[in-house]
Amino acid sequence: MHVPFCVRRCDYCAFVTWEGRESLAEAYVEAVVTEITRARRAGHLEGLETVFIGGGTPSLLGAAPLCRLLDALGTDGVAEVTVECNPESTDLALLGALRAAGVNRISLGVQSLAPHVLAGLGRAHDPAEARRAVAAVGEAGFSNFNVDLIYGGAGEEDRDWAESLEQVLALEPSPPHVSAYALTVEPGTPLAADRARHPDDDAQADRYLYADERLRRAGLEWYEISNFARPGHECRHNRACWAQADYLGFGCAAHSHVGGRRFRNVASLDRYLARVGAGEPVVVAEERLSAEEAALESLQLRLRTREGVPRAALPDAEGLGGLLVAQGERLVLSARGRLLANEVALRLVVGG
Repeated sequence: MHVPFCVRRCDYCAFVTWEGRESLAEAYVEAVVTEITRARRAGHLEGLETVFIGGGTPSLLGAAPLCRLLDALGTDGVAEVTVECNPESTDLALLGALRAAGVNRISLGVQSLAPHVLAGLGRAHDPAEARRAVAAVGEAGFSNFNVDLIYGGAGEEDRDWAESLEQVLALEPSPPHVSAYALTVEPGTPLAADRARHPDDDAQADRYLYADERLRRAGLEWYEISNFARPGHECRHNRACWAQADYLGFGCAAHSHVGGRRFRNVASLDRYLARVGAGEPVVVAEERLSAEEAALESLQLRLRTREGVPRAALPDAEGLGGLLVAQGERLVLSARGRLLANEVALRLVVGG
């Protein structure tokens, strides 16, 4: 479920989200509930295994609207229910209500614990708020949660990244899952228009390798290029997506994948509300991959994970010196290989 509201739009963000439109939040929640209800009546919600509410900033909605969404979906028997939260809009009351509503995993958008790096990213919180939010997650009884980090922001030095990692690992409770993303310049964002703030590729590579080593020593192993977790704390929802499982997206700009058909909802908030209100379809685009296209995409997705791909999928693996590690009949990206995953993916062969 996509929640497209933010207190402030980050300078690097290219997601479909708005600031200053929270007056539409109540109408939006009811529209998403309507969309969910229609899907349930059509039998599309049987066998639900995971739920992920992302944004935007879901925590900005507050407890009652989020619980309304969860109630419409139904969380009984769902193995993993995740809600994304930002530190500035997260407190014990919200987290307690979410836990009572069936949420069992929180993902916190911390990004950095260096004040000048947060400012350069355009974030709305400070390090103290991030620490308070993590403490509240523990106090609310969540043993499964994620801390999101971004490296390569303007003004960030190697020592800033190293210190952020140390401080994150020292948080109470210590996060069992950390996502570490390289800052990406997306067209049309304030970051794209300011070349002075663009990240340095070599610096980002060094910081990724440092994070991989430091997180591993702390007991968090990589299981997807940007994701590290203690055993048993991997995100089941994301793993299912990387395995090409079926998923349904609700809300404006939400994407779905069902039975080999991919489709997306209208991206405009106003048009989404209007279409739901008029009883009209909200899906505006779709595609179907051929069997070969789907097989190639499956290899590309699995290459990003620690399960890797069959040896036959990379017949020229010996020419990719140091980028791959053989594990039985499968090939897995090395730490250096993860930096060049897209280059390796270009050499994948279906049915090799």
